Amino acid sequence: MNVVTRVMLKSAIIWGSAGHAMVVLDMLEANGFRPVALFDNNPDVKSIDPDVPLYHGEAGFFGWAEKVADLGQFSGFMAIGGGRGDVRLQLRKMFHQVGITTPTIAHENAVISPNSAIGDGCQFLAFTNVAAGARIGNACILNHKASVDHESELGDGVHLAPGATLCGLVKVGNNSFIGSGATILPRVTIGQNCVVGAGAVVTRDVPDGVTVVGCPADIIKNR
Repeated sequence: MNVVTRVMLKSAIIWGSAGHAMVVLDMLEANGFRPVALFDNNPDVKSIDPDVPLYHGEAGFFGWAEKVADLGQFSGFMAIGGGRGDVRLQLRKMFHQVGITTPTIAHENAVISPNSAIGDGCQFLAFTNVAAGARIGNACILNHKASVDHESELGDGVHLAPGATLCGLVKVGNNSFIGSGATILPRVTIGQNCVVGAGAVVTRDVPDGVTVVGCPADIIKNR
């Protein structure tokens, strides 16, 4: 007789109900989670899943939370993309304050070295690669086909857009955004709160709070 085992998925909430949230939603079940509530600051957005209720803003979140007996049963996911690492970190802090954990999730086709160090609240999308000795902070997003080579370090709230490449021993400061197809050459340091434009090739260190574009990349403005 065949025996069918039903896997009990853990309850998850997602902050965000737009494009990046759709990607996170796709990864949840494979990581052992099922969504039970969505939250978004934009009152005009709709739920990305008709079976999952959507609440708006912090008022909606705390209104929902007041009706839950045990918030510790939930895991929270910050589906806020772009250069908004500070927002992801604020949400992570809010979740933790009420007892909601923020686990890291990875697509089944992501390759993450067992000899790397990964923070919580991170998201590794399909075909991302994290090499040996790399260190990834909290609430980071490595989008599709992003690559972090050996001994590179990402601060908290960093987002690597699709196809971004960090060569070995690169350092990226907190809340910085590395655009699609950008390449950071070995041993280069990117400061905090920076933006590296799509397709840029960064050959030298970048100070805090600037935007760089081009090949070789150069500063075009302060953020």
